[in-house]
Amino acid sequence: MKLQPTLLAGVIAGLIGGAAQAAITAEQAKALGTTLTAVGAEKAGNKDGTIPAYTGGLTTPPAGFKPGDGIRPNPYANEKPQFAIDAKNMAQYTDKLTEGTKALMKQYPAFRIDVYPTHRSVAFPKWLQDNTAKVATTAKTGNGGRSIEGAHAGFPFPIPKDGYEAMWNHLVRFNGPAYESKYRNLVVDASGRASLATEGDSVQDYPYWDNTKTAAETYWRIKLTYTAPARRAGEALLIVDPLDIGNKDRRAWSYLPGQRRVKVAPDFAFDTPNPGTAGGNTFDDIFIFIGSMDRFDFKLVGKKEIYVPYNDYAAVYGSKQADLLKPNFLNPDLVRWELHRVWVVEATLREGKRHVYSKRTFYLDEDSWAALASDEYDARGQIYRAGFAYMAPSYDLPAPYTDMFATYDLIGRTYSLTGFIAETGGMKHTKPLADREWTADALAGAGIR
Repeated sequence: MKLQPTLLAGVIAGLIGGAAQAAITAEQAKALGTTLTAVGAEKAGNKDGTIPAYTGGLTTPPAGFKPGDGIRPNPYANEKPQFAIDAKNMAQYTDKLTEGTKALMKQYPAFRIDVYPTHRSVAFPKWLQDNTAKVATTAKTGNGGRSIEGAHAGFPFPIPKDGYEAMWNHLVRFNGPAYESKYRNLVVDASGRASLATEGDSVQDYPYWDNTKTAAETYWRIKLTYTAPARRAGEALLIVDPLDIGNKDRRAWSYLPGQRRVKVAPDFAFDTPNPGTAGGNTFDDIFIFIGSMDRFDFKLVGKKEIYVPYNDYAAVYGSKQADLLKPNFLNPDLVRWELHRVWVVEATLREGKRHVYSKRTFYLDEDSWAALASDEYDARGQIYRAGFAYMAPSYDLPAPYTDMFATYDLIGRTYSLTGFIAETGGMKHTKPLADREWTADALAGAGIR
């Protein structure tokens, strides 16, 4: 892999490991908004012209968008694929494909990716851009990279020096301060049969991005209330993740209607099979990666140009479940892929720690900091699972949105799709709930049946 010059310092620091890192200097921060975007991406396009220069992203809604609606029309609906990549021609593009993508092509000859023109559509509010410049010189990690301090309402590490800093940018990624959706999690088994794992109401917010406050102890929290299938209707869960992971750790509770009580749920983390996807992925597979980083050593490898799902409005907002979910993989006709620069982070299982994965590779979009793809390896070193998040930026806020993602089990020949919202009203940006709504008592009070 050829590393770009601007990454040299980051790669050297990444080799050192997870020790606490100091913030960047004011001189280094001057690159933000000049040669780099406000959040740390390279402004310039690539040499081949296949990745354009960044010009501010997409902030004008296309015709047909209704303000306040949860469904966002595709602004690129009239574009056609430039070419397709499959098992027959993948050798020509091998350096621009994730290992998971290549594994899917080898395993399923009919699997392909349709490559469209690249649009750097991600945009952010002005206050976020301004705050990022401020916190870039004060943010630092602690607890072996597991926690951060000195940052609020801006990307903490726009110029990352190690893998932990890069992953923190993903963990606090900006989808908006708060949003709600009615979603479905679906599983397709080895025979090609699709089934509903769960359906429910999701409420999420990121106190980290509350610009009306000067600090926060929590960066992410989610409340899920299941409405289907019938055997799970009425169940609920609540997860709260702190910035000071290590000293405070995740808090999680579940509500079981049959027992009419709320239980602490310490197992809702790491490689515990996710019941919301019928075990189709682990809890830390959610959003490609979520939670504490204490099971792995995270190394910043560098930047690379990779084909990743991007501007997937057709799949996220415009598809039908029956059309999108096909045997073995999502319908290639409905998934848009583009060439983008990504940060590559390798996570290797720490000595003395246990996890179903021995190694993981994450691909973080330079413009949004969201992880758009991942490769997961088992204890034998064989690729086990591949994850993909389907980027569809909210041009109305503006904010990226990557909460629909698929996890492919290459051993079991199954896959799960999490966060399908196209037939259930889409996703709406909302105001954050009061802190009192994020407690075990509140979860118990909202219980039904």
